[in-house]
Amino acid sequence: MQAVQKHNIKVALACRTFSISETCYRYGRKLDSENEDIADWLLRLTTARKTWGFGLCFLYLRNIKGFTWNHKRVYRIYRELELNLRIKPRKRLVRERPEPLAVPEHPNRTWSMDFMADQLADGRSFRTLNVIDDFNREGLGIEVDFSLPAERVVRSLNRIIEWRGKPDIIRVDNGPEYISGTLLAWAEKRNITIAHIQPGKPQQNAYIERYNRTVRHEWLGCLIFDTIKEVQDHATRWLCWSGRLPTASNVPE
Repeated sequence: MQAVQKHNIKVALACRTFSISETCYRYGRKLDSENEDIADWLLRLTTARKTWGFGLCFLYLRNIKGFTWNHKRVYRIYRELELNLRIKPRKRLVRERPEPLAVPEHPNRTWSMDFMADQLADGRSFRTLNVIDDFNREGLGIEVDFSLPAERVVRSLNRIIEWRGKPDIIRVDNGPEYISGTLLAWAEKRNITIAHIQPGKPQQNAYIERYNRTVRHEWLGCLIFDTIKEVQDHATRWLCWSGRLPTASNVPE
């Protein structure tokens, strides 16, 4: 530029001397007013449509309004105006470190119990209450019915205790039947500790969870039942066949 203006050198000669193209020499910046128009449109769009990002704004300007602005130019102005969508960061939950799974040292030290759900052939839902001894994962009982409230849970435990003896601890999750006053009062009367696992930590009840998987795999998920009595009878036979019901050899003295 200075060589052409001060020394009256021809543009073509100056461009060849400095190894630049004549197009580059004659390039002039676009009017700032056009950039102001782009900025105005972007501000209006992002104010009216707060969930729109750059992509939707540019498509609206190009396809709806018919502007031929280059997307890089529009994006540069979009960034300069700091119109990027603010993404709300997720709140990281502080999770407690799960307690290790307690391993009992002898039978009748700790029991675990849990519910399972399934359906009869006619679509009616039923539940099963499974109770095991954590020491050797021995199945102590399976109670089946359409509804198993806390009173029914207590009755089932009393029936098992009659032949098995009472445990020191019963490990359960935080279901409504297990946190009810009926079960807690029964446990306090019999001097039994109800140990609730930490919320969201099913691994702390791993013994009964694994037992439930066995029940599901060996018979509950393989057969179709018409009545509750059929389910209960099959559960009882399965416990007898697998050696999990009281016999002369497995009843503690």
